Order: sequence, then C-alpha cells, then structure tokens
Amino acid sequence: MRGKFGVARPTVKPCLAPALTPGIVGWYVDAMKVHLRQIPQGQTLHLEGEENPGPLGLEEAGATPVSPLRYSLDVGLSDGGLFATGRLEVRVRLRCVATLEDFEKDIVVDPFAMQMELSGGELMDLTPAAREDIHLVLPPHPRRDDGGGSTTRPAAYEGASRASQQGSAGGSSAWDALDKLKPTSH
Repeated sequence: MRGKFGVARPTVKPCLAPALTPGIVGWYVDAMKVHLRQIPQGQTLHLEGEENPGPLGLEEAGATPVSPLRYSLDVGLSDGGLFATGRLEVRVRLRCVATLEDFEKDIVVDPFAMQMELSGGELMDLTPAAREDIHLVLPPHPRRDDGGGSTTRPAAYEGASRASQQGSAGGSSAWDALDKLKPTSH
C-alpha cells in the first residue's frame, strides 16, 4: 500500500498513544502522542481515529466541543524531525454575534501540516500543533449565516429597524436633521 508521499505504509491502523492522567472520576486522555518506534524507517505511518477534544482548550476561545477530535494523519521522520500531514476535524458550539444564539459548526483543518524537532524521547506530542491550527481556523466573530444559511435578528434589532423605517417614511430622517445644521451662505 502506497502512502501520500509515494512511500509504502503499513496496512495496520495504529492509533495515537493516549497519555493517561489520573482524573477526578478515573482516567482520561489528555494529549495526542506518537510513538516514534511505530514509524517505519523511511516510510510514513497512517493514523486515523478520534481523541478527546479537551486538551485543545477550545473553551478559552469561546467554542464548546460537541464531538471528539477526528484525525487522519500521515506521520514520518526526516532529518532529525517528525512531520505530520493530514486532516483534523471537530464539531463545536459557538455563539452567533448577530443573534446571540448558540449554533454548531464543523471546524476543519485540511490540510494539516506540521514539523517538529525530535526531543530525544520515545513519544512526540502533536497536541500543541493541532491546538494551534484549530484555534487559527475558529471564526473570530462567529455568525450562524457563514455557511449560507439565514440569520434571524433578535427582537431588539427589529424594534430599532422599525423605528428607523417609520422615521424615514414620515419624511424626517437623520439626513434631514443633518441638513438643518448645514450653514447657509448668503
């Protein structure tokens, strides 16, 4: 089986190594780590699966993960470094800046690409690179209508809109008020 870069890859599907940490209610996965010895010399290792999105720190960016982090990565070694390319995806709940209502959106990093120097250990943590790329894709001002859907305005906006329409229908508008302030030259 040939990999993305034309190099043979193993047919087994290993997964990222969970780094287990004691939690309040048992054990949970807190990082995406790769065992360097699993990567065949001169080849790439294909990794696919799902991980806990907790270590991504999405809450601090105003996003709440509603699905696991899904990944499909090709990982390899080159010139004293580790590289990974592929795709990352997580579904999050965001708050629309226009309607102030929550909505869900798929956050996709495709293509995902990273390279890091080998640290001398057996495990390499991909979490910081995945976290950074996902945070860069998060919308800074999330809007429900970004995906082509329609956005309904809250009642407060509708009241203000009606008032401005009534003002212009009655002949008196903000422009008329500004025109009255204009100095006249005689």
